[in-house]
Order: sequence, then structure tokens, then C-alpha cells
Amino acid sequence: MKIKDREIGVGFPCYIIAEMSSNHAGSLDRAIEIIQEAKRSGADCIKLQTYTADTMTILSDKEYFKIKAGTWKGENLYTLYKKAQTPWEWQGRLKEEAEKIGLDFFSTPYDRTSVDFLEELGVEFYKISSFELLDVPLIKYVASKKKPIIMSTGMATFGEIEQSVKTIRDCGLEEIALLRCSSAYPAVLEDMNLRTIMHLGNAFGVPVGFSDHSIGSIAAVTAVALGAKIIEKHICLSREIKSPDSLFSAEPLEFKQMVKDIRNVEKAVGEVSYEISELERINKNFRKSIFIVKDIKSGEAFSKENIRVIRPGNGISPQFYQEIMGKKAVLDISSGMPLSWHHVERENNLMKEEHFDI
Repeated sequence: MKIKDREIGVGFPCYIIAEMSSNHAGSLDRAIEIIQEAKRSGADCIKLQTYTADTMTILSDKEYFKIKAGTWKGENLYTLYKKAQTPWEWQGRLKEEAEKIGLDFFSTPYDRTSVDFLEELGVEFYKISSFELLDVPLIKYVASKKKPIIMSTGMATFGEIEQSVKTIRDCGLEEIALLRCSSAYPAVLEDMNLRTIMHLGNAFGVPVGFSDHSIGSIAAVTAVALGAKIIEKHICLSREIKSPDSLFSAEPLEFKQMVKDIRNVEKAVGEVSYEISELERINKNFRKSIFIVKDIKSGEAFSKENIRVIRPGNGISPQFYQEIMGKKAVLDISSGMPLSWHHVERENNLMKEEHFDI
């Protein structure tokens, strides 16, 4: 998958998305500051959500529209979205601010009108949220724009994910990435099941990642260690600035530390290799080897009294200890000298010298 000029997938660095969501708390200046902090924190991208209360739901006092549990318990859906929405008239300005400082910009649309708006804005890729994963008409409309899609999979069964991926592919679009997530706010570690990330990648042949709604960053960093190539995390200026999403969002210093930890994990994970590093090569001398521990005369047999396996590693490898026992020295050797093959009676020594690095 390619986002703009950035390759996403195995062999490439993790793509890190800072989700603003409602953390602007109604202030355009705060929204701009969040973008700047996301850049300073090491994010690759800033993401918005494009909806209004009216495009998401209807204003109704019926029980169906009242949230009965969780972070937003007691809220009415319409009034919650009214508080959380990012005004559409801001979004062009926010896109300019992001691109000016070198951040990618994209958004999650929730209906056809928001897709049309984002098309006019010139976004180059889209996000489908977990809650819209079964909105086949919306997915088809987004896919018809022939731009890469990152889709979260919270709450979805394998079959539902399969259906949505097929919907996108049936539209002729193969640029898809899937994000594992737990659609709880905040999410808890016990519900993460991060091993599912690589199963998603293997099952659908797409780049995979993790959308993190937990408090802290251990889940995001662990996800990268397990193969996630996209990380999405909410960012705010301060959790003291209350918004519908502030509780489970990372402050700038926390986000920055998460990015640093991710980059270090990527270095540590590396690739499959049995090569000896330069630092290991230096320390290789601390391996054990066979040393002379008592003066030996030419013709004297090697025994447990005159040779031992000790550090450092300048002598013959311990793997040949039993073979050497009982053989004779071909010259005088003083105590404290590493045993070398040229000290030992010939027989098959030439073969050993050719086949073993001593």
C-alpha cells in the first residue's frame, strides 16, 4: 500500500497517525496547535473526523438515542456529536497547516456528503471507522474514489471484515490497510488480542496496524513489535482540556515518547539474521577456549591436569576438548598460553584448520 509517496507494509517504518477527533474542544487555534504538536511529537499524519450531528443521527429524546454506559454515559447522541464535531469550515485551513509543516492529512467520512466535501478538499486517502465497517453504501462510495483506504475493525467478526474487504475490492481498489482495535473508550489491555494483527495481514494480504484507544502506549508499542505497520492514537494538548475524547488521548510528551519507543522497537525487531554484529565480534573473545594451565614438554600428552576450558577465547574451541585429550604436544608450551592446532600432533589437524575458525 502506498500513501502519497510513502510505502506502508513489511520492510518499511511504521506509519504513525495522530487522531485529533474532538480534542480541539471547539477552538480553531487549539486545533492548529494540536497539528503543530503532532509534528513535534514525530507523527507522520494528522487525522480528523468529518461529520455534523445532523449527518450522524437525528435529534430525538427517545431512549434509543441515549448512551447508557461507558465514558459518554447519559449523553444524547445528537448533543454528543454536536460537541465533538470539527467544523467543516475549519478543515481546509487545518489541511493547509498540516501540509505546510510536512504532515499528511486525511479524515474519516461518515456519509456521502462528507466524502464529497473531502474530495473537494483534495484528500488523498480515507479512513473507514469501526462503526462504519458494515455501512456498505458508504464503503462503496469511498472506494469509488480510487484512493487508499485504512479501515478499523473493532467489534467486527472475521466474516464482517471479509465482507467489507470484498466490497472494496469489488470496486477495483486494492490499496487497503486494516487496523485491529478495541472499540471501547478507553480500551483495556485484556481486550486487545494483539496477535490478531498479523492474522489479519495473513488472511487478507494487506498491510495491518493498530488503532489504540487505551490509556498509555504499551499496547501501541507492543503492536509494532508484533508486526503493526500503522499506529493510530488520539492526541490532545492536555487532558485537563475536557472533550469527549480527552480521557483516552495522549498529551504531546506522551505521544512523543510513544513514537520514540516505536522507533526503538523497530530497530530491535530488525530482521532474521545470524550474522555477528561488530559489538558481538569485539566481545567474542569472552567466550571460553582451551588453555595450557601447566607447562607441557614436547611429546607429553594433553590431560585434565595441563589443559582447561577457560576464558578468554583465544584458544581452540571447547567443542574439541575430548578429541585433544590424550593426544601429544609437538613442542614445549608454557602455562597461560592458548592451545592452538599447531601445538597438537597432526593426524586430522589440517582438516580442522581448514573447516573451523579458531
